[in-house]
Amino acid sequence: METGETQPAGKCSKAEERIAWLTLALGFGAAISFTAFISWKFGVGIAAGAVLAWVNFRWLRGAMDALVALSAAQSGAEKSRVSPWSFVKLFARYALIAAILYVMVTRFGIPLVSLLGGLCALGAAAIAGSLYEVLHGPE
Repeated sequence: METGETQPAGKCSKAEERIAWLTLALGFGAAISFTAFISWKFGVGIAAGAVLAWVNFRWLRGAMDALVALSAAQSGAEKSRVSPWSFVKLFARYALIAAILYVMVTRFGIPLVSLLGGLCALGAAAIAGSLYEVLHGPE
């Protein structure tokens, strides 16, 4: 893909795919380590946080693809309209994550810090994916 080109909606770049699988790999790797050295509850919290981060990443991509498709379809319109459902889908993911975190902490006794650490797996994956791109160049 040339510089400045956009990719079709629904199609992932290799960097996005790399970030997605690195999120799970780093999260589960950390979960195994914390289970072995701290406690199983910390391990479960980190694994659950990493899965939530991965779901959040996928849902964000879907919402952004929908908004890009809507804006492209309405590019010639005088006044473009975006469905309120697109905005609900874009922001509801935070409420869903907060609800799941609340239930896991209050009902199952999973430490909040381990869940938040698992959510950081997405940031670590983005850094690792970016370093890969810098060292090996874009594909």
